[in-house]
Amino acid sequence: MVEPRARKYHRDRVAETLREEISAMIVGELGDPRISFAYVSEVVINSGGKSARVYIAVDGGDVEEEKTLEALTAARGFIRHELLERMGVRHVPELSFQIDKSKDLKLRIDELLGRNKKTQPAVARGGPAKALAGAKAKESK
Repeated sequence: MVEPRARKYHRDRVAETLREEISAMIVGELGDPRISFAYVSEVVINSGGKSARVYIAVDGGDVEEEKTLEALTAARGFIRHELLERMGVRHVPELSFQIDKSKDLKLRIDELLGRNKKTQPAVARGGPAKALAGAKAKESK
């Protein structure tokens, strides 16, 4: 069944507002020392609006990611209460925090594409044998 455009638009606006408000709380109001430098990369609200996944990007290694995730999960009630007051709505979705791995995937894709570009010119000129012959001719000059 196709979802009406207005409902999707509303859900996207609410998700963007949640992302901005949670980001502001992480940067300025949460004083937990376990939270390292992090930001909210995306908020995805389910179709009913009862729950939301908050994707957090953390600068640092796996240890910092785990500590930040634990701290944010522990502060979930405080964050929901603050969102309720700031947004002035009746219901704030149940929040679940997850580490955003899209940055790692993007770096891996860029690495693979870079490898492909290095091998592509040799193949485009007639194959590796022709490219090798051309390189030997340049060396002998």
